[in-house]
Amino acid sequence: MIFDYKNKILQVKLVYYGPAMSGKTTSIKYLFSYFNKGEKLKSIDSSVGRTLFFDFGVLNFKGADWSLKFLIYSATGQDFYASTRPATLNGVDGLIFVVDSRQSYLQHNLRSWNELKSMFGNQIQEIPIIISFNKHDLVNDLRLNDNQFLRLIDLNRFRYISINKTIALRGQGILDAFNKLISFIFPQLTINMSLTN
Repeated sequence: MIFDYKNKILQVKLVYYGPAMSGKTTSIKYLFSYFNKGEKLKSIDSSVGRTLFFDFGVLNFKGADWSLKFLIYSATGQDFYASTRPATLNGVDGLIFVVDSRQSYLQHNLRSWNELKSMFGNQIQEIPIIISFNKHDLVNDLRLNDNQFLRLIDLNRFRYISINKTIALRGQGILDAFNKLISFIFPQLTINMSLTN
C-alpha cells in the first residue's frame, strides 16, 4: 500500500491468482466492464487468447478527502511463464484466489495454492484473501467439492479469508469477491466513493 500524502491518494495492489484457465482474466474483465472501464484493462495474450504474463488495469475511486487507486493484476496460470508470477505478486495488498471448480482440477488448484504459499511463507496468513470457487454452475457430478479443497489448505490458519462462489462468464459473484476483499483491507472504511478516470 502506497500513501501519496501530497495528492491524498492511497494506492492498493490486488492480484487474481490461480491455475491456468480457472477464470482469472474473465473475472477481471467483468469487474472492469461493471465499472464501464473495460478499455482500461490491458492484457498480454497468446494467439489462442490465454494470458501470457498478466492482465493489468487501474480503478480510481474518489472519496470525500482521499482517493483510492486500485492496481489490479492477474498472475498467469501457465507454467511456462511461472517466473513472472513473483514479480506480479510483489507488494500485493490483497488476493483473490480463483479456484477452477471442475472436479478433475483439484490437483491443479492445490499446486497453484501451494506455490502461492511457498512465495510468501508464513506471511500469507496475514494477507487478505478471497477464495473464489469459479465455474460454480457445473452440475454436481462434475463440480469439485468445495469442502474437500478447503480442508486440504488448512483454512483456519488464515487471519483474513473468505469464501466466494462465482460464475465469471455471467459475472455472478465477481463484484461480491471484490467488495469482500476491500472490506478486509479497509475494515473501518464506510464511505461512499465515486469512480473517476
